[in-house]
Amino acid sequence: MGKLYVVPTPVGNLEDITARALRILKEASFVLAEDTRTSGNLFKHFGIETKLISYHKFNEHQVVDNLTQRIAAGETVALVSDAGTPAISDPGYLLVKSCIDNGIDVECLPGATAFVPALVNSGLPNDKFCFEGFLPHKKGRQTAIQQLATETHTMIIYESPFRLVKTLQQLAEVMGNDRRASVSREISKIHEETVRGTLAELVDHFTECPPKGEIVMIVEGLNRKLKSKANDDDEDEENN
Repeated sequence: MGKLYVVPTPVGNLEDITARALRILKEASFVLAEDTRTSGNLFKHFGIETKLISYHKFNEHQVVDNLTQRIAAGETVALVSDAGTPAISDPGYLLVKSCIDNGIDVECLPGATAFVPALVNSGLPNDKFCFEGFLPHKKGRQTAIQQLATETHTMIIYESPFRLVKTLQQLAEVMGNDRRASVSREISKIHEETVRGTLAELVDHFTECPPKGEIVMIVEGLNRKLKSKANDDDEDEENN
């Protein structure tokens, strides 16, 4: 029986890849890639000649069974996304689950991911946090934001640069203009930047300076004392 390796790749600086990741990618029977063109550039840079096969959100349901069978038959397969760790807001979960359900060994290598440096750089509490990934674009979006308004842990949200200002505005409308947050973009790349402030301040900044690149938002959780007071006020109203 073969094995599935989940291999993180750099989110920006190519030096962030590990020696072990390079070895696995070179030794694998083949590599599943979210975009073979993007991974092809990475492979060319490091002299990796392993065959690349497309595996993305549009075909994963169709190919997962066949891939599972091939791994079960003895092939060693590596899974990569365009950047970062596969299955974190990228394809990968279905194949990992299928392999586990079929008794196939799965190993995820430690490595690059965008939200950890963004969280640490934010200066917001990071002892406890929740990862939200991308918010719904349309259906369920307002419900999701309303639910996050009472979240007491620091929140991690991925966003497109084209929707960033709108999302900051929507968060401010529900959470209040003074809720602290940070926006990190282009992590580990030449133009890496982290901007910190209140939601209102971030709206003003990115309205004046439209962002480019990959975006990670870090939003302060609701102060536990304020949440407790709000719950007490609700109970008082009910009792009256």
